[in-house]
Amino acid sequence: MSGIALQGTSEFDINLPPGTGAAFGAYYDLLKARSENMNLTAISGTEDVTRLHFLDSLALAQCVPFKNTKVIDIGSGAGFPGVPLKINEPTIDLTLLDATGKRVAFLKELCALLNIDAVILHARAEDAAHLPELREKYDICVSRAVARLNILCELCLPFVKTGGFFIAMKSTSLDEELDAANGAIIALGAGQKGCTDYTIPGTDITHRAVLIQKLSDTPDLYPRRYAKIKKSPL
Repeated sequence: MSGIALQGTSEFDINLPPGTGAAFGAYYDLLKARSENMNLTAISGTEDVTRLHFLDSLALAQCVPFKNTKVIDIGSGAGFPGVPLKINEPTIDLTLLDATGKRVAFLKELCALLNIDAVILHARAEDAAHLPELREKYDICVSRAVARLNILCELCLPFVKTGGFFIAMKSTSLDEELDAANGAIIALGAGQKGCTDYTIPGTDITHRAVLIQKLSDTPDLYPRRYAKIKKSPL
């Protein structure tokens, strides 16, 4: 597995730290073992997990510098993209947030196994974003969640400090969704910075990282309750 990971990251101009191959190997083994009884991922096999989870996550390192940043991963699930980014850049001050107890338990087991220092929160994003210790405290927020971009912006941008970034992991068929999110981006105190398209090494799959910069404080109203967000998205 380490050879596959190294080959892929070289295409992203990423030099992984020593011991990274072993860390990703242990990550894969635990993910495989726990996925037998938990809904962690539908992707299986060493090559597919390496490419479609690990390399896909590491692609975000092309977007902004992560060194010595405070990062929160919203809806982290099985740890993507936050944990691979932390393995690659140990100086990240990482928080992993998920609303599902079983996934939070997996994240705790994973971080203990890999000796990763991370804050792991069992909470809904719309609740956690109103906590003073979390609100607008992060340099970078990342999310691989499947919600539409306007909904993700309301859930994620309140965590980001002014000058920081929210990175949403999306497909390239995003133009309509991106246009629909413009109002939300402005209302939440942000401005679209740009998009980075990347092809996952060893595949013909191209994804898009949407990079949104926080320009001012998010109004206290946001995020609203999730039922309200879904019913009346910004």
